[in-house]
Amino acid sequence: MWIRSLECRNFRNYEYVKLEPDPGINIITGENAQGKTNLLEAIYLAGTAKSHRAGRDREMIRFGEPEAHIRLEVMRGESPYRIDIHLKRSGSKGIAVGGIPIRRTSELYGVVNVVFFSPEDLSLIKDAPAKRRTFCDMELCQLSAIYVDNLIHYNKAVMQRNALLKDIGFRKDYEAMLPAWEEQLVRYGKPLIAARREFVEELSQLVEPIHRKLTGGRETIAVTYEPNVGENEFADRLFMSGENDRRAGTTTCGPHRDDIGFTVDGIDIRHYGSQGQQRTAALSLKLAEIDLVHRRTGQTPILLLDDVLSELDASRQNHLMESISDVQTLITCTGLDEFVKNRFPTDKVFEVTAGTVAVR
Repeated sequence: MWIRSLECRNFRNYEYVKLEPDPGINIITGENAQGKTNLLEAIYLAGTAKSHRAGRDREMIRFGEPEAHIRLEVMRGESPYRIDIHLKRSGSKGIAVGGIPIRRTSELYGVVNVVFFSPEDLSLIKDAPAKRRTFCDMELCQLSAIYVDNLIHYNKAVMQRNALLKDIGFRKDYEAMLPAWEEQLVRYGKPLIAARREFVEELSQLVEPIHRKLTGGRETIAVTYEPNVGENEFADRLFMSGENDRRAGTTTCGPHRDDIGFTVDGIDIRHYGSQGQQRTAALSLKLAEIDLVHRRTGQTPILLLDDVLSELDASRQNHLMESISDVQTLITCTGLDEFVKNRFPTDKVFEVTAGTVAVR
């Protein structure tokens, strides 16, 4: 899988830009605050309907403009695909695949598989469990339409049940509505738990040899799924936690409280690992994500690296570049020093200056 072209109109600081990347390694260079990351954001948005940054759609529209457009053309094997995103200052975004509008953003998942890696992802291991759940969900959503559907329905059920729990103190008749939403929680939560377990087990097998190579054979990593509750006990646990949930005003058990564990030589590096160990584990995880997508779909994903090389030491830089030789990659950086010094491969170089892009 590879991007043939990206067009943006009135997106972030771009009035209009068209990018035609090479199927290999693409470098996007320029000073800070010129718009390099905005190009990667546009690609990620076209693949997932979401920005990797927090914020609302209208914040991505160029100042003073009523709307923005993104067009991404990709090749999956010999088959071309076109994705159009229409952002509006008021109202929801419009999305079309192959010129045909889609009704739900979830229908976009899987058309393009994207792996995004930024300096913030280096803290994935030490961050709160919600960050690791998001990582898990975003990947599984790109791989499985069934997972998307289950996740949407489950999150809706959690929100509805939580709203009822908060209001029961004022409206006792709301009590009768709880069982219906609890049934939805169990119905859609159980397949989420099963899919996450399978995903993490597969990911762990791929991470271990990558991490061993990154550490020169000095460390062994294990990645484990830590469900808040098992599939077969979910209904019983939900019933037993009823009184506690009423007092807390929130749903205290379910896959929305899952976590992923990371141990190196038996030590939980989420809490006790050094920064170097945590960063190495995060890098291993992202490289394993590429392998997992290829294994599941038969396609190599598109890799987006946002100023990551500057955060890695020389050995990790070398391993990263060696690992992506057959993956279309777009890398942002402020200069080409690292690529020249280490003789890293570069197939095409783009220079960004104040919202304009030129091929070097």
